[in-house]
Amino acid sequence: QVQLVESGGGLVQPGGSLRLSCAVSGSIFVIHTMGWYRQAPGKQRELVATITNGGSTNYADPVKGRFTISRDNAKNTVYLQMNSLKAEDTAVYYCNAEVRVSILSGRNNYWGQGTQVTVSS
Repeated sequence: QVQLVESGGGLVQPGGSLRLSCAVSGSIFVIHTMGWYRQAPGKQRELVATITNGGSTNYADPVKGRFTISRDNAKNTVYLQMNSLKAEDTAVYYCNAEVRVSILSGRNNYWGQGTQVTVSS
């Protein structure tokens, strides 16, 4: 099985910074695209940012210029550096990874348990 464990959430004041981490473990042949999504109360889960195993990135418009996604393929870990945080960034942040567990398997999507980010003064 494949497990995703997130860390780094918390309470921060507007304008502050946080760094989220997500480590992928288990039966892994290759990890393709990794990403971060978020879900605010009463809203649907939405894309924040993704990164391919080649390093190509994609960001949602609300976070462009403030958030940076990166990955360490040797550690099977993806990061999200969040700067200039705003109240509207408050949400549960979920890590996602497209994983092949063997050379014969297709890609499957796996999710972390989520980590709370609260931006408030």
